[in-house]
Parts: sequence; C-alpha cells; structure tokens
Amino acid sequence: MTSPPGSDPILLNFPDELTTERLRIRPPRPGDGPAINAAIVESLAELRPWMPWAQPLPSVGDTEMLCRCKAADWLRREDFMLTLWRQSDGLFVGASGLHRVDWSVPRMEIGYWCRSSLSGQGYITEAVHAITRFAFEQMGAQRLEIRCDVDNARSAAVARRAGYTLEARRRNAARGTDGTLRDMLVFVRFPQE
Repeated sequence: MTSPPGSDPILLNFPDELTTERLRIRPPRPGDGPAINAAIVESLAELRPWMPWAQPLPSVGDTEMLCRCKAADWLRREDFMLTLWRQSDGLFVGASGLHRVDWSVPRMEIGYWCRSSLSGQGYITEAVHAITRFAFEQMGAQRLEIRCDVDNARSAAVARRAGYTLEARRRNAARGTDGTLRDMLVFVRFPQE
C-alpha cells in the first residue's frame, strides 16, 4: 500500500520483491555485483550502443558499489533499480527499474536490459508487465514512460508488447554513446489503460 498523497515518499510502504511465472524481481543487494558483472561482460557488445554506463566495462568492484548505492536509493525512495533472477535456477537475467521519479505526479520511467544469452525469450517483457502493475498499484504512479533511442528496435518492441503507446519522437533529445545527437522515442502508459 502507498501512503496518502502529499506525504513524504520515504514513508511509502510496498513490497521489495515481485514474482512472475519465471522471475524473481527485487532491488539489488550487497553481494549481487559479481553475478551482475558477469552478465554485463557477456552482453557488452549489445549494451555499448545504448548504455553509457557500459563505456568502459565496469569492474566487479564498480558493479558491487552500484548495487550497494542503488539499494540505498531504494530505501530513500529516490530510484528503484530492480534485478531480475530466473526462478528455476537463480541465474541473473538482467536489470530493470523505475527511474527519473517525480513524486509530485507521480511519474516514473522504466528502463531495462537483458543478458545476451537470454534475450528474445520474453523475460524483459514479463518483467515490464510486473513492474508496470507494481508502479500503478503499489506506488500510485499516474504516468509511466519507456524511453529509447530511435534505432533501438528491440527496446521499442518491448514497450509495445507491454502495452505502452508511442507518445512522441523527441528530436535531438540525448547524446548517444558515440557523442552524436540522437532522437528518442517516448512510450507511455497510464493507470486507467
């Protein structure tokens, strides 16, 4: 359950683990760094065109530090990184989360990536469905966005499969990982949809 509108987000109470048919979705924990870093190493070629944090390859220590900082952000209700773990064997599948939170609306942006060996198997779409429900039902979100580079067809396909509608193509909205200006697609969903 969420706290009444207008209260401090730090007082929001909601579960810190979601489950789907195949996934356990939870905030990062101390000790997750090695498993996440191994997936980053495996997926580096696919991540580098879209993810600034994959330039250069983060070390295991960098990834562990990220996990601990993002766990603290979760507790402060500032940013909500989520890790995706396969239920059948505990394998790290990828990461997602609710970012760029504006509690005055509330509005959030869902981001995601999948380890290369598991891409194309529907894990990210499954996670986005669960995270969307969580944001609307538990966090009181009134607007959810998925943003991606205009050329990131796989990310745009996930947004569409998860029921998001293309709202805008923002021209020259971001710098690509190569430093060039890039157009961004903005997909949205609202609680009444």
